[in-house]
Amino acid sequence: MIRSLRIEDAEQPSDLRIQDGRITAIAPSLDPLEGEEIVKGHGRLALPPIIESHVHLDSALTAGQPRYNESGTLFEGIEVWSGRKRDLTVEDVKDRAGRAIRQQAGFGIQYVRSHVDVTDPELTALRALLELREELKDTITLQLVAFPQEGILSFPDGPALMRKAAEMGVDALGAIPHFEFTREYAVDSLNLVCELAAEFDLLVDVHCDEIDDEASRGLETLATRALELGLRDRVTASHTTAMHSYNNAYVVRLMRLLTMSGINFVSNPLVNTHLQGRTDTYPKRRGVTRVKELTEAGINVSFGQDDIVDPWNPLGTGNLRDVVLNGLYVTQMMGREQIQQSYRFITHNAARTLHLGDDYGIEVGKAASFVILDASSWQEALAWNAGLIASYRDGRVIARGEPATREILF
Repeated sequence: MIRSLRIEDAEQPSDLRIQDGRITAIAPSLDPLEGEEIVKGHGRLALPPIIESHVHLDSALTAGQPRYNESGTLFEGIEVWSGRKRDLTVEDVKDRAGRAIRQQAGFGIQYVRSHVDVTDPELTALRALLELREELKDTITLQLVAFPQEGILSFPDGPALMRKAAEMGVDALGAIPHFEFTREYAVDSLNLVCELAAEFDLLVDVHCDEIDDEASRGLETLATRALELGLRDRVTASHTTAMHSYNNAYVVRLMRLLTMSGINFVSNPLVNTHLQGRTDTYPKRRGVTRVKELTEAGINVSFGQDDIVDPWNPLGTGNLRDVVLNGLYVTQMMGREQIQQSYRFITHNAARTLHLGDDYGIEVGKAASFVILDASSWQEALAWNAGLIASYRDGRVIARGEPATREILF
């Protein structure tokens, strides 16, 4: 039994009982059972497991290899990665991805959706991450998205590589329409991916319109196909940074389709603030999708780290607190209620994006999977960068930390 936890910012703390890996009781005060272990929660914040909605583990920890991305653009990042990709081995990818995942776990992350580049005839990174997914399945849930970094129709044998990835057992299929050679290729790539996902019963997560070009409108095609094929919330549009630059009259029309389609969105505010607006002088665009407007329309949005020390982001720790904090600032969602509810971008909203099902959340009868942070509220955790006290997975502690201590010497 854990005494005195503030579950999802509840006004009053509750006791929580775990038996056989499940939550069996939650109440303001529970009488201890004979022989029961008692853990003191000290009124700290308890949240459902933190979820990473969008990261690239295959490229993690490769910044500077073979060179740094000095322009800070998406396209130079792709060029640099193309050079590093030639030297991939299964051992290399598993080592770096494993280190990155364990760092994420130290921040309370238990679910990770990683995109993995499949524009490689050997599919080396995919083979590595499939092995890692199996090895970590009892502690970390790793979802893999087949991601065609250099395009599908614009890359030799791209469609065949996507089908091969589906056959190998990925969880989702991706696309990158704004990087295809032509608008026609972009549309055809989205049709191919949605139809292939329907055939293999897979999720879809597209790097969609990650560009400042107002004319990049893959999103309307993706949402239409999600609606017509009945894929709906099995589809996710990641980035959608061109939406930042769309004219408002077009967005008003588009929002009707987005709402009808039921698709999810993932915003990566740290990396897109860094990558976008690079062709602007002043004023410079923030380049982050319309999180506030999508949320207010009832459309599901989650946040992701995107990159950890790689050609697109020379920094990045994997701590999603940093992502939420930055996201609130750049989207101007700093109202009291907006701040208090922002933990949902990396918990409940992300669970919908990953299609985790009904067993997610801190409720009686559900799996005893949750995190305890060194704060009494989410706003406090954001403001003071609260550390992890414990991460419980099916009743087992898989990561722990110590309360912060500071000594001011004046």
